Amino acid sequence: MADLATATEEDMSQLFLPPAARYTIGVLDRALFAKTINLAAVSIADKKKIAHWRQSLHRDKTLLAAERVSCVIAHPDQTLASQGTRCLLLDPKVRPKAPDTWTPLIRDGIEKQELGIIPYDLSLDYNFWTYEEVMRCLLPLEPRDENDGIPAGFNQAGHVAHLNLREQFFPYKKLIAEVLIDKNPSVRTVINKVANVGTESEFRTFAYELLAGDENLNVEARENECVFQFDYAKVYWNSKLEGEHRRLVHLFKPGEVVCDLMAGIGPFAVPAGKRGVFVWANDYNPESYRSLDLNIQRNKVTQYVRAFNEDGRTFVRKAADLVYAASTSGEHAVAKEKRSSKHRQQKNGEKTAQASNLEQQRIPIPPTISHFVMNLPATAITFLSHYRGLYARHEQLFEPYTTTKLPMVHVHCFAAKAEGEAPMLDICDRITTELGAPIKLGDPEKPGEAAVLEVRAVAPNKRMFCASFRIPTEVAFASRE
Repeated sequence: MADLATATEEDMSQLFLPPAARYTIGVLDRALFAKTINLAAVSIADKKKIAHWRQSLHRDKTLLAAERVSCVIAHPDQTLASQGTRCLLLDPKVRPKAPDTWTPLIRDGIEKQELGIIPYDLSLDYNFWTYEEVMRCLLPLEPRDENDGIPAGFNQAGHVAHLNLREQFFPYKKLIAEVLIDKNPSVRTVINKVANVGTESEFRTFAYELLAGDENLNVEARENECVFQFDYAKVYWNSKLEGEHRRLVHLFKPGEVVCDLMAGIGPFAVPAGKRGVFVWANDYNPESYRSLDLNIQRNKVTQYVRAFNEDGRTFVRKAADLVYAASTSGEHAVAKEKRSSKHRQQKNGEKTAQASNLEQQRIPIPPTISHFVMNLPATAITFLSHYRGLYARHEQLFEPYTTTKLPMVHVHCFAAKAEGEAPMLDICDRITTELGAPIKLGDPEKPGEAAVLEVRAVAPNKRMFCASFRIPTEVAFASRE
């Protein structure tokens, strides 16, 4: 129990931290986190003045201001509480039996019998404390330093939390998972990655161990106004890329064609389809393909999104040919019917609906692809050589014969953390080597230039980037070998 009678300012800052506790191997004793804090409270004589006194005490800086603690409470006397009497908790510096700690506002309220000051025991337990607060009590200092801190970050797919713990936290992994489930109501299962993505599988899946909860990894995730279903053990999904998915999707214009070479379960393709963008979505992983096809149907974008299960290297030029064939054969989407009901007034004042005018808008598939998305950071750049001859003998489809520009490529990749533009310049050099045409850092709308955007940090010394550039004419129109 925290005694405030001799508390200093430094003591005050510790009041709302959990009590010191240490983890006993195999057991998480939640009862050790019970704590009682002795406070003062003022009872309000007139129930209608609770809001008035709350504002006044707040301005007086004597109202309790603690995160996750309501300053308005029922009176501790059950009889008075049943009559609707409420109290306001006061700052810990105010003590009920020490008038010298009362401010003039409180004294005046007591003298006028508008307030009554009483002691109040605020009881807190394990449920009150946050994940980080609990873990700081349980984990010894040795495994953590200023760089590591408390292992708090995780990917979440539906009800599954995916950790990537460092070795120093391995002895405490079960504890971390148990507290993580306690403090995140949407999490029912916690797994820990035991190998790098791609180490065990070319499909970007990973070996994992179950730390807590059940082993059902069939999940449903919601992102960018779409719903995705998949088996997390068999496909790739990263919730930390939601912003990147949204960024690229909003670059695509309705009626354009996008080729998503490494589509996964559809985080780019499905939201783009919802926006009226045609997408040729491909993934080499059969499980990803099955989930992709399911998600296309579930999100009702079958008119716009087509799923394929092929090697991305060969699919680059195949997609261009398929899109051209679909366009020349007149394939199209039909926009949703928009019903506009008209009403006419009858003599008796009632309204009756007249027949609605229904219009269907045909949206043709254009003959060319506007964007390529390549979200396979570990190896995507090595696929760029397969763009050579993408539109061989189809120069008439593009500028200067039409207003259509050559496709924009968005290729994701990794690079080491470095100062300034060094990582971006390195990426441009790698693109140049694989593409067989010079690409330098600059404006992606200018020939031979690329914009390189840092997407996220994946490790202390490793960053993920997205490079965007238009396919050079000497690459697009080269003869196919």
